[in-house]
Amino acid sequence: MDGEQVLWDDATVHVLTHALHYGTGVFEGIRAYRTGEGTQVFRLTDHMARLHRSAMAYHMDIGWPVEELNEATKELLRANELEAGYIRPIVFLELGAVGLNPANAKVRSAIVTWEWGAYLGEDGVQNGIRTKVSSWRRFPMDVFPNAKATGTYINSILAKVEAVRSGYDEAIMLNTDGLISEGSGENIFLMRDGIVYTPPVSAGCLDGITRASVMTLLREDGYTVVERTFHRSDLYYGDEMFLTGTAAEVTPVREVDDRPVGDGKPGPITRRAQALFADTVAGKLGTHPEWLEYV
Repeated sequence: MDGEQVLWDDATVHVLTHALHYGTGVFEGIRAYRTGEGTQVFRLTDHMARLHRSAMAYHMDIGWPVEELNEATKELLRANELEAGYIRPIVFLELGAVGLNPANAKVRSAIVTWEWGAYLGEDGVQNGIRTKVSSWRRFPMDVFPNAKATGTYINSILAKVEAVRSGYDEAIMLNTDGLISEGSGENIFLMRDGIVYTPPVSAGCLDGITRASVMTLLREDGYTVVERTFHRSDLYYGDEMFLTGTAAEVTPVREVDDRPVGDGKPGPITRRAQALFADTVAGKLGTHPEWLEYV
């Protein structure tokens, strides 16, 4: 926290923390992986650079350059003796302002690491998950959906809760124009006739780092990957579908709105995407060494 390692139980903030009341924080999700060359963090610099962009969008001065955030992350992984795990950097406004104007609020920063397995469950990774299109819409572009701000995830939470309480694993969110945007916390890929489609960032989805990585890997493997807007009904006609994200990694979707995707099982392109990503983060492919930062 703020450049000093502290014990888990001592990592506390005041009840009048501005971010607690108004959602004025930005964050990242990052993973460290166990590789043949030791622990390596996947696209650490890219994540920390996005954290800086998110903070800039909300007038927050992090105060720490990307390089120092990177080194602090590596030091923390060593201190916690984590060979693989999840990393959560967060920058938020604490004391100094009680009203909406945060001008005098203090900027705080923290990085937390812990062990975290498959976000949507191991069974979901192997056999696919059930999804439903949510009644909650993705925030419009004029509230920075491409910045990972704490406050803007409130409708994603509503979508996730709605899906889970209805018996599904995950929600699919439309944007304000009724076009497919993303999951509650993941990007979407849809396959039809051998072509891989994913919504463009202009559809209101996060410019996901895992999304960009999978797009690159599939293109290098010979697949055609197209950024294109599509409608709810397009999900029903797809041959395959999967979600991507730091937490979800590459998770197949076997069902949308009680309709099977393809034959209801993860298809060959999905399996290939999973394999390419898994081998990349494990350092087995060696095609993108710049994506892995040694701890």
